[in-house]
Amino acid sequence: MRITQGTFSFLPDLTDEQIGTQIAYAQKNGWAVNIEYTDDPHPRNTYWELWGQPMFDFKDPAAVLYELAECRKVFKGRAYIRISAFDNTWGWESVRYSFIVDRPEEEPGFALERLEVDGRSQRYSTRAYSTDKPAGSRY
Repeated sequence: MRITQGTFSFLPDLTDEQIGTQIAYAQKNGWAVNIEYTDDPHPRNTYWELWGQPMFDFKDPAAVLYELAECRKVFKGRAYIRISAFDNTWGWESVRYSFIVDRPEEEPGFALERLEVDGRSQRYSTRAYSTDKPAGSRY
């Protein structure tokens, strides 16, 4: 199962050249670029780990691509890596776009869990199979 989150989520994985084009677009608009990673891709997990510092003053996509390559060396095949672009022109940071640029070799997916409550009412939630194992040993 392929996890789909963020901008471009239903497209095939972007090449490094296409990623560079998206980074250049963010930089042209004055947005800060972040590289983040996680081993828990649940859609409500908005707190991914930050790789390095936010790249506010970078003007060249090559610098961000270099950091992405370093992140990939550490987490290749073991974590999800995404690029996020933040706009702070209004005095607060808001995400303009984010997209996954690397993923584990095997994506275990999600389980749908049903809970019966109050009479015949039912509630549903999802749980990532990756969380069956402790953090650090999920992939």
